[in-house]
Amino acid sequence: MTFIKGYTCNKYNLVTVDLILSTQDMRKVFGIVFLMTFLLNSSKMNAQSYFTANELGVSIGASQYFGDLNEHYGFQTVAPAYGLYARRRMNSYIALKLSGNYTVVGYDDKYNTIPFEVARNLNFKSKVIELSLQAEFNFFRFITGDRSFRFTPYLTGGIGGFYYNPYTTYNGRTYDLRPLGTEGQNAGYSNRKYSNFAVCFPIGAGVKYWLRPGVNLSFEIADRVTLTDYLDDVSSTYVGSDLFPRNTIANPAKALQDRSVEIPGNTTLGRAGKQRGNASSSDQYLMAVFSISFNFTTYKCPAFMSRELIKSY
Repeated sequence: MTFIKGYTCNKYNLVTVDLILSTQDMRKVFGIVFLMTFLLNSSKMNAQSYFTANELGVSIGASQYFGDLNEHYGFQTVAPAYGLYARRRMNSYIALKLSGNYTVVGYDDKYNTIPFEVARNLNFKSKVIELSLQAEFNFFRFITGDRSFRFTPYLTGGIGGFYYNPYTTYNGRTYDLRPLGTEGQNAGYSNRKYSNFAVCFPIGAGVKYWLRPGVNLSFEIADRVTLTDYLDDVSSTYVGSDLFPRNTIANPAKALQDRSVEIPGNTTLGRAGKQRGNASSSDQYLMAVFSISFNFTTYKCPAFMSRELIKSY
């Protein structure tokens, strides 16, 4: 106690009192000082722990194709969908998300109810590998770690590109449809040729909720409006079977351009100029996914808390 009272006096008194302290007292004092310093530093470190505006996440859910073979929005061919993404929070209401997604889309005329579509008897599948950039607009402020801003619905929209390659099965073999030119692409209808790559516009909505500071959950439904009508290899009209070479195992284009003949008693549909698809609208695919993401942490004090960093609690 004498040492503590002397510490508030001038330096000469402090030195005089210090000399009369025993070695055991000194050890006790240094132990107390060390403990207080450790606790103060620990408190300071906790106070300076923050979440950055960047986060990484994974998503899993389902997809469904809509287009020429599924114009009535059936959900008979729902398939798994997976994704990875990075999100950058611009502020508490707006974020940007760069994502990569994978799914398999497809449909079959046997699921339709309109007689013409059932008789058409076409089907396809295609892997879809997508890269997209989306903006998210929160209805409420969303700040991970802040219990006052824990949940928000949001709207999303953006632009992306995707790879696709429609294929089908015939006589137990799988065939890529694009090289076969089933709508006359190799027989004078070059304006119907299409690429394996197309542009899409994700448009949708979702909800966000932070489970614990720095760990965020979300659910999102977003339709991909595309700029291709050949995701399913069906778009316009039949060109007539006489424009195709004789069927072979290597090239069954003549058989695959009109599969109505495979149904016993069916009237052949594949006359030149007869409708095969609907060229007035492009194809789409929908994704509904659950996501979990993780914010990065930092101990650097933010310059602008509201714009760049989020304080942890």
